[in-house]
Amino acid sequence: MSFTTPSIGGSALSRVGRTFEFGRTHVVKPKGKHQATIVWLHGLGDNGASWSQILEVGTLPLPNIKWICPTAPTQPVAIFGGFPCTAWFDVGDLSEDGPDDVEGLDASAAHAAQLLSTEPADIKLGIGGFSMGAATALYSATCCAQGKYGNGNPYPLNFAAVIGLSGWLPCSRSLKSKIEGSQEAAPRAASLPLLLCHGKGDDVVLHKHGERSAEALKATGFENVVFKSYSGLGHYTVPEEMYEVCNWISTKMGLDGSQ
Repeated sequence: MSFTTPSIGGSALSRVGRTFEFGRTHVVKPKGKHQATIVWLHGLGDNGASWSQILEVGTLPLPNIKWICPTAPTQPVAIFGGFPCTAWFDVGDLSEDGPDDVEGLDASAAHAAQLLSTEPADIKLGIGGFSMGAATALYSATCCAQGKYGNGNPYPLNFAAVIGLSGWLPCSRSLKSKIEGSQEAAPRAASLPLLLCHGKGDDVVLHKHGERSAEALKATGFENVVFKSYSGLGHYTVPEEMYEVCNWISTKMGLDGSQ
């Protein structure tokens, strides 16, 4: 699926010189009563199939969630010297310190929002991801709080939960002024539940970048932020982390585990 201007919320977003062609989307149906839908975004160079296989196994105690696992566009990535791979946006530094590709972030945030746009009104919505997928999920959370994308177009969704594993917060330097400058954004930011998890042994996206991202969110007015560290954990997930994520999701989204 490609994105074309001017409609960032539709099935396409196009810019001069850049076209975003999203790959295959994989859907994991709930094992029990459908109460929530979460878009889950993979990391740099990965695809939606890998995470959908993990979620399909059914070992996670979340029978009421429908998972949507899209695949990022293949595009040149600066950190790889311009070599193309699947990426939600262009990145030169895997941290909150790097330059921000707002155009790419907007396109991916809009793609995720579109995938959730047809869910029934009584279904709670969430977004999460790993590494670059976590960065995109956190960016989507800031768009949700502001009620608009980075380019100013309206953001259409409200989230019941946002999860970021081994990631970072893009556009953190300008976030505080944007939230504080809007009467509507501040209460939305304060009420939005966010969970950030990070391994202390992560040598790809350093633990300090995850920690700083959580601190930046809290300083900006996101009062409902939980940051969890895991000793010895590298740039991957482990059952302990995933089960704590499951418990947090169940609590924040009010899931009852019904079949």
